[in-house]
Amino acid sequence: MTVSRVLIANRGEIAVRIIRACQALGIETVLTVSDADRDSLPARIADRSICIGPASATDSYLNIKAIVAAAVGTGSDALHPGYGFLAESPELAEACAAQGITFVGPRPEQIREMGNKLTARALARQYDLPVLPGSEKVHSYAEAAKIAERIGLPVMIKAAAGGGGRGMKIVTDYRDMQQMFGSASAEARAAFGDDTLYLERFIPNARHIEVQVLGDRFGNVIHLGERDCSLQRRHQKLVEESPAPAITEVLREQIRHAGVTLAQGIRYENAGTVEFIVDQDAERFYFLEVNTRIQVEHPVSEMITGIDLVQEQFRVARGESLRFSQSDVKFRGHAIECRINAELPAEGFRPSPGRIVEWRPPEGPNIRLDTHCYAGYTVPMYYDSLLAKLIVYGFDRVEALERMRRALQQFSVSGVGTTLAFLHFVMGHPDFAVGRVNTNLVEQLIRQMAAGVGGRQERNRVL
Repeated sequence: MTVSRVLIANRGEIAVRIIRACQALGIETVLTVSDADRDSLPARIADRSICIGPASATDSYLNIKAIVAAAVGTGSDALHPGYGFLAESPELAEACAAQGITFVGPRPEQIREMGNKLTARALARQYDLPVLPGSEKVHSYAEAAKIAERIGLPVMIKAAAGGGGRGMKIVTDYRDMQQMFGSASAEARAAFGDDTLYLERFIPNARHIEVQVLGDRFGNVIHLGERDCSLQRRHQKLVEESPAPAITEVLREQIRHAGVTLAQGIRYENAGTVEFIVDQDAERFYFLEVNTRIQVEHPVSEMITGIDLVQEQFRVARGESLRFSQSDVKFRGHAIECRINAELPAEGFRPSPGRIVEWRPPEGPNIRLDTHCYAGYTVPMYYDSLLAKLIVYGFDRVEALERMRRALQQFSVSGVGTTLAFLHFVMGHPDFAVGRVNTNLVEQLIRQMAAGVGGRQERNRVL
């Protein structure tokens, strides 16, 4: 199967990342852009760009008809969806197949199965993965209350079609069930067009650990290790690292094995991530979900394995078998990624769009920056606020952590507000330094930073 020209149905740093991988493979690139992104960095470096609609994502990056028409009209024989937007849309994958366009991702049925959290839970149980105590579809708040009594509080109400923290509510008091159920249902309906809800036990002292998998159409599946993504705010990840710190080697191998077992069971194709919740108090892990796409945090896995995941996505999409077995994958050192957003942490992480006046990223050995930004770039108000991903590599976690602290301190940005200072505070916090983290830590650190306690009291130049 030939892939000589690819339509990139995305924007921002992931579009730049895909273009660079295509350049290395000798693949011509066509970039879809909205009116707001006509002069973006990815539009400048792609071989060609094509406008698919106005600034609104609904009318551009989420418009399947416009995207497929652009692929057909430009003679593209493949389409890469990146992450976000339509990356996990089985409808887009099916529309590509109907036009003979190679979708750089898993098969449509795999996207659909894993996109529904209830179906994914059932498949995880089928392959003997541990699954959190929970329910099937819940039809009313009264039914939810009965299930919560059986499971025990706290519980999480979740949208079956959900993602990104939408349609998720934590219930710690039975009296809140009706209000939380109604809120989650409305949120899910608005975000996904599907208000199906279910319940899971909520783990207060939890780690979020995910396994990067890669499979081909011949049934071969390998993993590229696990990533710890526990530093989150409102279910949105801020910091990721690999390998996961402060867990036993036995638990690490069990999690990796579980990820591969599920991927092999469903004969998963292309790159994907099997996500788990780790109950630190009970020292047990549970299946959470599968992300059927390249992840924002994939660079940390690349840094410790030396494998270019995006290039491998294209090789698998072309029908090639994996170039290496599990024993060929060697893990070296430690990598940390910080997501740098145009947000104001002191104001509740309010988005801060605008024109970047100064953009001086850090440089040096083992520092990588995935970005679409530059001095003079105007950050639009219409999309995700991610400016860049700063990734560092070290011989071990201590070295990687120190390198990240220095890199964040040297990163100078003006014109828009950023999360640089907050991330620097996190990197210097004693709890993070020893890997004592959970999915609630960020909220604690926000309060501590506001109060001026907890982190290193170093002079730092970030704005």
